Formats: sequence, C-alpha cells, structure tokens
Amino acid sequence: MKAIALDTYGSPDDLRLVELPEPKVAPGEVLIRVKAAGVNPVDWKLGAGMLDAVMEARFPLISGWDVAGVVERVGFDATEFAVGDEVYGYIRKDWAQNGAYAELVSAPVRTLAKKPASLSWEEAAGVPLAGLTAYQSIERLGIDRDDVVLVHAAAGGVGSLGVQIAVARGARVIGTASERNHAFLRSLGAEPVTYGEGLVDRVRELAPEGVDAVLDFVGDGAVRQSLPLLRRPGRVASIADGEAALDAGGQYVWVRPSSTDLTALAQLADAGKLTVHVEKALPLAEAAEAWRLSQSGRTRGKIVLTV
Repeated sequence: MKAIALDTYGSPDDLRLVELPEPKVAPGEVLIRVKAAGVNPVDWKLGAGMLDAVMEARFPLISGWDVAGVVERVGFDATEFAVGDEVYGYIRKDWAQNGAYAELVSAPVRTLAKKPASLSWEEAAGVPLAGLTAYQSIERLGIDRDDVVLVHAAAGGVGSLGVQIAVARGARVIGTASERNHAFLRSLGAEPVTYGEGLVDRVRELAPEGVDAVLDFVGDGAVRQSLPLLRRPGRVASIADGEAALDAGGQYVWVRPSSTDLTALAQLADAGKLTVHVEKALPLAEAAEAWRLSQSGRTRGKIVLTV
C-alpha cells in the first residue's frame, strides 16, 4: 500500500510517500480502505518528537488518527461492523505507527462509528479528533441549556465544532476569534469577540454578569484571562494549558477514542446541527504542505488529506 511515513522524528520536509506492507488486523479490529484522513496539530507534534516523553512511536511512522473510509476486512470478534460499511473514527492505539495517512489502516472497533450519512468523506475525516475533543470537554463541564459559554479559538477545528455542539444543547456561546472570522462564528450561532488585550471588558459588554463556563482551545494565557468572568469557580476546561485549568479547579482534557461519542456527533451532523468547514483538502502526496498549513496556526476549520 502507499503511505506517508517518517523514518525518524523530523519535519514536513522529512515526510515521504512510500510502499509499505498492508497492516495486520488484530482481533477486535477492522481493516479500512481510507477515503480521507484528517490532519491535526498533534500529527506534526508527534512526528517532531514533541510527545516522546508520553507516547511511544515506532518507525517507519505513519501519522494520522482521523479517518473516514470503507471496511475492507473484519478481524476475529469484530462483530460491530461488516465489509462495505462506511465508517469514521479517531483511531489512536497504545503506540503510534500505523496511522491514517495511507491507503489502508487497521483500527479497533472501539475507536469507530458509522460515518455520518450527511457528510462527505472529507468532512467526516475532519470530525473525529476535533469533534471528540470538543464534545468531551463540554461533557466534562456539564454544559447545557441556558449556560453562557466562552469558547477560545472558536473558529479553529476544535472550536468551531465546540460552538455548534454547545449551541445544539441550548447554550449561549461567545467565541473569541480574529475579526476576519467573526462572520463565520455568527453563521455557527456564536457571538464573536476579538481576542487580545481588553477581552474581559468586551465579553462583559455581551454578558455583564459573566459566563457559566470557559472552553480553552488555544492556551496562551486564555484560562487565567478568563477566570474573572466565571460566575462559579471550576467550570473551565482546557486542551492547551492543563496546569492553569487544574489550578483553577477545572479540567485538563486529553481526547479519548469513543464509539459512543462518535455516534452522538454523527447524529448531530445528520440532524443538521453540526457542519464541518474543510479549509483545505489535499492529496495524500501533499501531506508535507498540509503540515505546513497546520503549523501556520491560521487555518479556519479543518485540513484533510484525500486518498
């Protein structure tokens, strides 16, 4: 099979298109013919060795934990799916090696769900990691109807999905973003505010009594900056500044694979309550360019590789 791989930790320039053996399919797994693979910042961070202290990587390393594709083969005791099923998932295993930047990938059934029928392959591949991160952050804080929620980096891959999930639950959402993304946030149901100096005052103009919860999807001091706005201490979750969130009595969220949560996201999508903005879809061979775009930090929505 064709795949994008690294021989050692490196940069986008070190990615290469290679021929590798088809992955083995363990009990409780299925083999997926990849249609599209989502690109996330964690992909190039893992590839650069930035997660070496907490995660084992084996080489040649094929990156990519987000996949959308068709089940090609079913392993022993993997009764949840059948050959021909269209699936999507966040296919993180206990170590990193055989990821989704390939024509074929094996995945545990616990990491998969039926693909949302209303989404294209590219859109579906943009959901799993970002969507689960947002969904699980919202679940941790118990965000529900009538909550006022402040979402940092609301126009990004995680933030744009988090805005929609919170809105679908009946929450009022205020989202930070640059001015060029304000119209985009309004289209998702959020009230935009510009980040940076004076943020607290700008949020108080919209919500004089403060907010019920804070979702930090950017780091860079967002948690500490937001604490004066919280009506009740502790309802803060961060994926980028765990120390600040924990110090504030909140949650540090590291996304987990979950078939149940993926199914919930698919139901939101098929009900018209969750859309995916694909900023750029590139062919597999252009994975290096996809990493460079992700590293720029200026992408709205998702970057996807098509296979």
